[in-house]
Amino acid sequence: MNKVILMGRLTRDPDIRYSQGENGTQVARYTLAVDRRFRRQGNDSQQTADFISCVAFGKSAEFAERYFHKGIKIIVTGRIQTGSYTNRDGAKVYTTDIVVEDQEFAESKSVSDSTSGAYHAPEGSDRPDRSSQIGSDSAEGFMNIPDGIDEELPFK
Repeated sequence: MNKVILMGRLTRDPDIRYSQGENGTQVARYTLAVDRRFRRQGNDSQQTADFISCVAFGKSAEFAERYFHKGIKIIVTGRIQTGSYTNRDGAKVYTTDIVVEDQEFAESKSVSDSTSGAYHAPEGSDRPDRSSQIGSDSAEGFMNIPDGIDEELPFK
């Protein structure tokens, strides 16, 4: 079984491209900084995160382009894919990527904004600005539901 689950922060905005051909598919590439669980004692200068390349296709790539930005914390489920190519100097280069099958936010927007700096969509952008959501976010990162809307909730 080839299954990977990662949680980390984007190191930069996703790189969006389109595959060639009649039915060009959108491709999003991004790198996740995934914290290591344990740190070696007495060696604080050593790297404590792994930087893992991820690639998403189609609808997943469109979602990444629209909602992901540098610093946001996400969870990715996918599979490891290895490959190789010969670079311009004639050296063989080996690659390892996570092919994204599912991706989702790992924290609320308010926590993400306070951690990575507030993101505000540029005017005319199609990225949603959710600052006008109903209710306000609590300190735990959950949205407070106003009184009197019980009948509008899809569950009890």
